[in-house]
Amino acid sequence: MLEIEHLLPKVEKPARYVGGEYNAVVKDWDRAAVKVAFAFPDVYEVGMSHLGLQILYHVVNSREDALMERVFAPWTDMEGLMREEGIPLFSLESRRPVRDFDILAFTLQYELSFSNVLNMLDLGGIPLRAADRREGMPLVIAGGPCAFNPEPLADFLDAVFLGEAEDGFGELIEVCRQARAAGVDRQGLLRALAQVPGVYVPSFYRVAYDSAGRVREITPADESAPERVVKRVVDDLDRVPYPTRPLVPSTAVVHDRAVLEVFRGCSRGCRFCQAGMIYRPVRERDPERLLEQADEILRHTGYGELSLASLSTTDYSAIRPLVEKLVERYAGERVGLALPSTRVDAFAVDLARLIQKVRKSSLTFAPEAGTQRLRNVINKQVTEEDLLATARAAFEAGWLRIKLYFMLGLPTETLEDVEGINLLARRVLAVGDETGVPKGRLSITTSVSTFVPKAHTPFQWEPFLYLGEVRERQAYLKRRLKGRGLVFHWHDPEASFLEAVFSRGDRRLGAALERAWQLGARLDGWREHFRPDLWRQAFADVGLAPEDYAYRRYAYEDILPWGHLDAGVGKRFLALEHKRALAGETTADCRAGRCTGCGLCPALEVEPRLPQRVAIDAAH
Repeated sequence: MLEIEHLLPKVEKPARYVGGEYNAVVKDWDRAAVKVAFAFPDVYEVGMSHLGLQILYHVVNSREDALMERVFAPWTDMEGLMREEGIPLFSLESRRPVRDFDILAFTLQYELSFSNVLNMLDLGGIPLRAADRREGMPLVIAGGPCAFNPEPLADFLDAVFLGEAEDGFGELIEVCRQARAAGVDRQGLLRALAQVPGVYVPSFYRVAYDSAGRVREITPADESAPERVVKRVVDDLDRVPYPTRPLVPSTAVVHDRAVLEVFRGCSRGCRFCQAGMIYRPVRERDPERLLEQADEILRHTGYGELSLASLSTTDYSAIRPLVEKLVERYAGERVGLALPSTRVDAFAVDLARLIQKVRKSSLTFAPEAGTQRLRNVINKQVTEEDLLATARAAFEAGWLRIKLYFMLGLPTETLEDVEGINLLARRVLAVGDETGVPKGRLSITTSVSTFVPKAHTPFQWEPFLYLGEVRERQAYLKRRLKGRGLVFHWHDPEASFLEAVFSRGDRRLGAALERAWQLGARLDGWREHFRPDLWRQAFADVGLAPEDYAYRRYAYEDILPWGHLDAGVGKRFLALEHKRALAGETTADCRAGRCTGCGLCPALEVEPRLPQRVAIDAAH
């Protein structure tokens, strides 16, 4: 066990590095055949809020033959001390160097964490490039949403897992265990992994480019590699384990509460939303099982708040009886409920009113675009009348504050659409006045992010809006969204630009990423550490223009850098959806019963899973 106690008084938030949390699992190191370090490429407070960590930690540690420990990116103060004293990156549970593990498994949640991946490898004493790793070194793998285009990290990863880990991570561990027992070398292990469905080994693929810098061809360079790697998906969430003894952080984290995942997937079809495409189909958990899990989680954690998590929780078929039952059961114990995603309709307000019996907060809605024309383009099937009626219901029910989320730079956006954001916010404010909310307490917060085109979505062919135009539109809204009751927030456009470079980038970007890290880039998701100047220099040093990536408009016939990775939704469907977007046409939610032809169900032999029984037994 590494000694770090003498460093703790010198760093901010030492609890980030000590482990020992309630429900942490410390297994016998020598009895585990396969040892996995789950690496979250950001600081403790962010990583400990990630449900995927809790799920995989539970899945792996439930096995007799394996263990999983955690490692997070250190803050700059701790990193400096570790480098100064030669202390390698270590896991929280056993405080062993990460290079002692068999597998170092990164989750890629956002592109701005990519530099942290390289920094953590270097701190761990592991060669950055997969080609430089020797026998006995950990297998460096990655999963998560950004794994659906991992090409900018291709040189640094031994393997990538596509899809839901409950379905395939056990197979990956089994392959590693057998390879180790049989004395198979590193290359042989990679060949065995390449044959596991959902596992992508980047070094087994050759990428060729044309003179314009576009991908000309992606071909397997090893006979073990399939032409396409298809994601793994769990067909029935009720048959896979769920962590009812989750880790309880020992310091404040971003989302410090119990989490109940009510369903996975979303079929609303918002055309900008990568999660809505890559996590299809919708699979709901049984409501009675959810009540049992809620009991177990709260009993094993002592949390005072329970979050019902999903991409669109109010779409859950049994949401009202589930919420009613949870409120009835826990109101006396002062346990609050949270719905992190709220639909724009009176039903959502009705649900929020139920929850309000226990604890009250502001309500958040996401119209995404300021005009109906643009909402049709993005397939956000919410009207202005819906929003205003929902706001009225919320104010009449006693809410004083409403938050509205929008995006700038969506395909086909005009100044009229930007002005629409201002008008919509002011109309919601006017509704608050009409319903008698005290003027000093009425607040409408408008948060505006910048649209970043993502792989595997109908907008994957679209460019990022020119930075200068983003700034002009932000400045316009700053001028317009002023006055009593109005608050305006916006995101750093430079960070969104970099995100856009990597979200649709190819593996040549690895050189720029490595150079930026050498220059000092890390913790790019944190405003105080993000250095656009370093990134500009890095791109210049390696002879790449980031604009070529962010502003690139792909043609339908282009070979996309992620074209050999299959998320289940067909390219033909995505192109059709793109054309419908440009024509201002909407596509219905397949939950209504009519298949929209995305191709996922037949391709992955899976179907949407909705519970037959929406009423919850009174006995529960």
